[in-house]
Amino acid sequence: MRRLPAAFLVFLCLAAIATGRAANAPVAAAEPTGPAAELSASDAVILGVIEGVTEFLPISSTGHLIVANHLLDLDSDETLRDAKGQPLWYRKPSARHPEGEPLTLNLAAKTYTVVIQFGAIAAVAILYWSRIAAMIRGLLGRDPDGLRLLGNVLIAFLPAVVFGLLFNDWIDAHLFSVGAVIAAQLAGALLMFYAESWRRRRAVAASMGTSPPLRRSRESEGLTELTPKSAAGIGLLQCVAMWPGTSRSMMTIVGGYFAGLDPRKAAEFSFLLGLITLTGAAGLKSLKSGAAMIQVFGWSNVLLGGAVAAVTAALCVRFLVHWLTRHGLVLFAWYRIALAVVLGAAFYL
Repeated sequence: MRRLPAAFLVFLCLAAIATGRAANAPVAAAEPTGPAAELSASDAVILGVIEGVTEFLPISSTGHLIVANHLLDLDSDETLRDAKGQPLWYRKPSARHPEGEPLTLNLAAKTYTVVIQFGAIAAVAILYWSRIAAMIRGLLGRDPDGLRLLGNVLIAFLPAVVFGLLFNDWIDAHLFSVGAVIAAQLAGALLMFYAESWRRRRAVAASMGTSPPLRRSRESEGLTELTPKSAAGIGLLQCVAMWPGTSRSMMTIVGGYFAGLDPRKAAEFSFLLGLITLTGAAGLKSLKSGAAMIQVFGWSNVLLGGAVAAVTAALCVRFLVHWLTRHGLVLFAWYRIALAVVLGAAFYL
């Protein structure tokens, strides 16, 4: 119980932003070789903490970062200009894009909320290196269990590739808003209540011998027993988390429940699937607009935010596994409802 406040550290960050700062420093003209706008060290630390705390907890990192960017005034769509007053371009005007696409603080901040995931990815890679090594040995023909686990993870990853390529631009244009986050938080909370109730009813039925038991196992056994169909089902549920505010972690943990995994194994499969999914998303975003992000923010505080995210993610992954094993998802569902109410009151009343 003494670890419980770590799950709600993000509340303190958002409250500090809202009450302690009216706005970020205004964008000023920069030297041609320097950043076009400011991402302060305090902003980088706040965003890093929020990313690390929320990436693997079932409460949505993207949703929290969208709100944080808004409160930090990092969502401006005003065209950034160089020291001579000339507009900076993400895409210069061309025959294909006659009007071009100017470089804005909002574009850089959206990219940052994805790229900062590299810090959280690094934390999980270190914590679950033994599983990753088993999958590598399996790929080399040395570990049958590791190969089955790798197959399950890849099957679960494939739907995100398809739907991500098809709908990524539409999602960026239409769902990166506080309103969309509030709706997703509420919908996710209801799903979590249902999933937790379903899991507990099944656990009772299993104890009475009227349904198959949840897959409890040593080390990786429960994960390798997943069928390709179950892994694909988890992957399809992960696609729903492309709606900001839903939570990739939540959807995949719930998918693990429905696949028959106990809470610990459901969380661990979610982490391993996240390694591939988040690496792919962050890598694609880096290639697409990472250079623009660095042009706007520079390197130093971007790296600072990633380092903070790595440390906080490592702490929260451990917390989540222990909490789910003992208490399940209900606390996080109530958190999502409370956050939706607070955001609704703050932004719409």
